Amino acid sequence: MLVVKRGEIWLADLGLAAKVRPVLILSVPYSYNDYALHAVVPHTTSHRGSDFEVRLAVQGLQEGAFNVQGLLAIPTAKLLRKISHLTSNQIETVEIVVRKWLGLSG
Repeated sequence: MLVVKRGEIWLADLGLAAKVRPVLILSVPYSYNDYALHAVVPHTTSHRGSDFEVRLAVQGLQEGAFNVQGLLAIPTAKLLRKISHLTSNQIETVEIVVRKWLGLSG
């Protein structure tokens, strides 16, 4: 069984239209009674300059942005291999934009 941690970047198969791409794991580990899903934010190299894109320099990734509006839940089986991870400050930057997009305070 894969051990997947919050803040890691994995290569994931997001299906035919979305293709295989890096994703940031945002969710915490699930337990026995939970669905085997991970909340992820896809990384794109075709950014638009949106307020909901987070541009971060990450070792092992091409220049691009994490597209918060692409937030989705995927099963563990779609994760292919770990690429990298974010620092706690980088994760916090993504969290701020997620809260902004979802209209959550704090």
